[in-house]
Amino acid sequence: MTRLPLQAVLFDMDGTLVDTERLWWEAVERVAAGLGRPLAEHDQQQVLGRAVEHTADWLAAVTGAPAAGVAADLHREFADRVRGGIVPRPGALDLLDALARDGIPTALVTASPRAVADTVLEALGAARFAVSVTADDTEHTKPAPDPYLAACRALGADPAGCVAVEDTPTGVASAEAAGCVVLAVPSLAPIDAAPGRTVLASLEGVTPERLRALPANELRVMTWNLWLGGSKVDDHRAKQIKAILEAGADVVGLQETGGTAAEELAEALGWYHHRAGENLGVISRHPIAARLGDPGVGFYGAAGVRIRVDGGREVDVWTAHLDYTPYGPYESAFEGLPATALIAHEEGRLAQMREALRWIGKSAEDGVPVVLVGDFNCPSHLDRPDVAWPVTRAAEEAGLRDSYREAHPDPVRDPGHTWSPIHPVHEDGSGRPEPQDRIDYVLHRGLTVLDSRTAVTGTPHPWPDVAGNDWPSDHAAVITTFAVPA
Repeated sequence: MTRLPLQAVLFDMDGTLVDTERLWWEAVERVAAGLGRPLAEHDQQQVLGRAVEHTADWLAAVTGAPAAGVAADLHREFADRVRGGIVPRPGALDLLDALARDGIPTALVTASPRAVADTVLEALGAARFAVSVTADDTEHTKPAPDPYLAACRALGADPAGCVAVEDTPTGVASAEAAGCVVLAVPSLAPIDAAPGRTVLASLEGVTPERLRALPANELRVMTWNLWLGGSKVDDHRAKQIKAILEAGADVVGLQETGGTAAEELAEALGWYHHRAGENLGVISRHPIAARLGDPGVGFYGAAGVRIRVDGGREVDVWTAHLDYTPYGPYESAFEGLPATALIAHEEGRLAQMREALRWIGKSAEDGVPVVLVGDFNCPSHLDRPDVAWPVTRAAEEAGLRDSYREAHPDPVRDPGHTWSPIHPVHEDGSGRPEPQDRIDYVLHRGLTVLDSRTAVTGTPHPWPDVAGNDWPSDHAAVITTFAVPA
């Protein structure tokens, strides 16, 4: 499928923009119960995403009631619920506002009648939409392609250049039949991913940039220092698995594995893995096509894999751990060393980074994107302009971009600290505040950043009372979602 530039975004209404899908189900439940035909889960295909007339005809057929009377009852029950209050779905208004700022036209495409759609439009702001298409406006409604084709004609847009946002299998079928790229955000009925279709839990965090990247494959990369394999925390392996699943990660670069964590985590998750030395590992939901770097790497260094993502594309993913001493933030905060001394003391880590970059360059192939993650044990020159921290500069000069700073350019507003969720004060007992810094990174070249964030589960107790923590590490993780070019 060849993707055109994004021309328009076409939104379903019920369950996608506003939380009316459940109201519609409740209205049908009420009418069906009155006809002596309680609804069951398997009835969803006759209700969700369907026009009033379709559901009325179905109920009339199974109960023997007149279709016109059933339709009138459904209209009345649903309208009463809609007037009682419309709640926008999470992220919906933010996305509509962002599309307006970018000048991308939007349309409302619904299987509801015009009277209901106008009530919702009034609540959302009719000016948000250039076009609205309802069940009253086309001969056939969803799952036929007619409503989406009508919206595209009205906008003067090619369906292949439009993203349709839907929450039901019926709506997805309509949009895909029209030739649109689909972003599905299921409300009540599940929707599976498929070629040309992306499935997300909600619209929260969805941006115009992310819509432009659809339907490219998405790859969610996580970096995580496990802290001596997680051994300081009770039931650490189960907590690690839970954190990885909650992050939705596809591939995780690990540091401080304790030797066995990569293999054990991969076995528990049903994933692939690569172990390098006593400290490094990569686990991946996608198949590993090659193992890269020095398999006998020591405690510090880098190791990588080439993974094969959906659609056959390959991506090189490397994990690195650099020496923790001397630690620049301590020398700056506690000893007051000037920038020249801080930079000079980075020579050991800089040599380790250059060696990692040498291995990356040795295995790199044209057209294969590269991701380098890890605990670099040093701040970034992008965060502290008063010090030209050389380790991250060396990576940047090698063409690697900092995904977190791409997503969050302002280090004051979004510091992204990863050291340390369990050390608010220095562990020497002096009571001095621990310098909080961003020392864990997800760098890349050849990919598009859709989102990047740090992650810590729960509110960890500070050191040394850590055994019961939900988060089994002394570092925050960094999780970046990339679009992989088709």
